[in-house]
Parts: sequence; C-alpha cells; structure tokens
Amino acid sequence: MRIDVVSIFPSYFDGLTLSLLGKARDSGILDLNVHDLRDWTHDRHRTVDDTPYGGGAGMVMKPEPWGEALDALTSPPVVERAQRDETQATPTIIFPSPAGEVFTQATARDLAAREHLIFGCGRYEGIDERVFEYAADRGEVRLISLGDYVLNGGEVAVMAMVEAIGRLIPGVVGNPESLVEESHEDGLLEYPSYTKPALWRDREVPPILLSGNHGAIAAWRRDQQLERTRDRRPDLLGG
Repeated sequence: MRIDVVSIFPSYFDGLTLSLLGKARDSGILDLNVHDLRDWTHDRHRTVDDTPYGGGAGMVMKPEPWGEALDALTSPPVVERAQRDETQATPTIIFPSPAGEVFTQATARDLAAREHLIFGCGRYEGIDERVFEYAADRGEVRLISLGDYVLNGGEVAVMAMVEAIGRLIPGVVGNPESLVEESHEDGLLEYPSYTKPALWRDREVPPILLSGNHGAIAAWRRDQQLERTRDRRPDLLGG
C-alpha cells in the first residue's frame, strides 16, 4: 500500500518511522511518504492561509497549494484516465474533519484494502471548501472524524488513522491471530489479559486461565468480553 500525508508540520509524523510501521516501511510492505504543503507555495513567506470571505475569526487554508499537492500526488482525473484507457487505481483522499463520518475499526479495515491513501491535514479554521470538490475529480474523497471533539489540526487524527490502518495490512503485524481477538473486531471489547507471575501483590490470575482447559478458557473470555462491553460500551450492544 502507498500512503501519502500532506501537512504543514511534516515532523509530526516522525513517530511513524518507529515500531511495526517503521519496520513495514523499511521492508517495503508500506510505501509511506510525508510531504510539506509549503513545498507547493510560490511566495517568499510560503503562505498557506488567508482571511475568510464573509468575515469571521481565524484563517482558512488557501486552495492553491492544496490543488498543486493533489496534482502531484494523484494520477490524471477520473475522466482523463477513462479517455486514456488507464487502469491505475483511484486513490482515496482523506481529510480529518469534525464534520465527517466517525472512524471505526470497520473503517480501518475498509481503508486497509485500498491501494493508495492520501491524507490531507487541515489547520486553522479549515481548508477552502473548493479543495474537497476538486479532490473529488482526483479520487474518492472521505471526510473522517475521530470523535465529537475538536483538535488544533489534522495531524493527530491522521497519526491515529495511519496506525490503525497500517497494522491491518498483511505482513505488518507478526502474528495475524492477534488482530482477530482485539477490541471492536467482533463488535465487542477485548477480554482482560494476564501474564507471569500468577500472584502479584496479592492479586491472582483468574484460576481458569491456569487450568489448561482451552474450551473453558474460550468461554470465560467470551463472557468477559460481553461483561466489559455491557459495563463500558453498552451502545455497542444496541443498549
């Protein structure tokens, strides 16, 4: 998979060179590139924002650098590709937005199956609306929110999404079975985990986990998932 990230703070994404995603990048499983939006500006101040039409507080990100960034990171528009009989996959262009669909594990799994993702990190009061319209000519546009709160910019949201998506790409996580048993994969929260020692500060590991009875352990874990989900996230059960 290819992932391109556009931001005015590219160093924000240095953490993606670490751990599993860093190894996937080094091995060629993940083609991850971070770009500075200011590279597509042409004035001495490398300006990416201006005052909003209609008045109001804050600044709005200008369309010109975003348009050039999209031109550089995508193939010709969909209509042009059809006319030229090109078969290159259409990229999915994602903008974090509090007005977007909520990001879930199902969203991550869907996006992990795509060939090319482009993330655009907004700042200030947002990006000129025409950028989203133009982006729709270059690929599939998705506005996605991490939740009902506001961040200073899109970088934190993109970091979270890239990690959630990247770990689902085949070969990134060493043991694929660990992905199956995680929270939200089956609509429930994950069961509690324990390791050695069996007794720690007067707290014991549940005896069932030491029994060697795999059927009983599986049933206990399922019960724990249901109990945790009822207590902490009843909305997942439709309650």
